[in-house]
Amino acid sequence: MKYVYILENFDSLPFYVGIADDLRARLAKHNAGEVPHTSKHGPWRIKTYVAFSDAAQAVAFEKYLKSASGCTFAKKRL
Repeated sequence: MKYVYILENFDSLPFYVGIADDLRARLAKHNAGEVPHTSKHGPWRIKTYVAFSDAAQAVAFEKYLKSASGCTFAKKRL
């Protein structure tokens, strides 16, 4: 399984979109400061995630969520 996830922090800064095989381990890395893009803005919590059995679909959905229209979709719907 591949997980596309959206993280939010407690300071209401912009959310972070990522992809992982092990969601709990990846969240732990974000909160430990091991991910450069999120290390300055923790602690993080999972806002939402979507599980995919097809890795290509997961990558495509992550790419969409990082686009302008995907970001707007995520803010309104997720």
